Amino acid sequence: MKSFHSFVQGWDGKPGSPATRGSRREILARRSETTGLHRWDGSPKLRLRRDAVLAVVFLAACLVLGRAAHAQAVPAADAGGMRLSAGGAVSGYELGYGQVKILGGSAFVDADTLRHFGVEGEARWLTFHLPADQKGPAADEHASTYLAGLRYSRYYGRFQPYAKGLVGFGLFNYPYNFARETDLVIAPGGGVDFRITRRIRWRAMDFEYQLWPQFNYGQMSSYGVSSGLKFKIF
Repeated sequence: MKSFHSFVQGWDGKPGSPATRGSRREILARRSETTGLHRWDGSPKLRLRRDAVLAVVFLAACLVLGRAAHAQAVPAADAGGMRLSAGGAVSGYELGYGQVKILGGSAFVDADTLRHFGVEGEARWLTFHLPADQKGPAADEHASTYLAGLRYSRYYGRFQPYAKGLVGFGLFNYPYNFARETDLVIAPGGGVDFRITRRIRWRAMDFEYQLWPQFNYGQMSSYGVSSGLKFKIF
């Protein structure tokens, strides 16, 4: 996978020589025209509104599916019961494109059975990095993902370690807002929750390794950790 620096150097034809901010913009513009990337001309407010709508729809769908599964599981004597929870976390990640370290937030919904298997849906926004006017590959680069999949957990006293395998889609915004793309994302991971009270749990650590196999410049991988709170709904 090409980093942003090698990408710039390859177009300049002078390996190791610095490129100006203007030349980087021209390079990204030419690449977006030849590779089919979508130019992004929207304002940050429009981007935030779009992400908020996607998150609400995605998490609402997870809640509806969790409640439906709970309603179907109650009549069966061997179903084992269901616990539905939702929460939020702070995330720290490294994006594979340019190896950019970035912070963000996430929201998630968990539906766990007492037989250890369950489902998880999560939405994550990685947006807090170097200032927008900072020169370099991190300027305006950010990503958001919307994933769902299976999880397996067990209880050891107040601790609940778990493993998960999620799949969904990601929205990636290139430096300087010159292009964006939507790709398939596959994310194995795991972590541990700690029960504080009957309804409140601390997500002490959640690790996730994200694969973007359809990324325009070759498969990209990102990874990071999150920590936050989880609240039991029923």
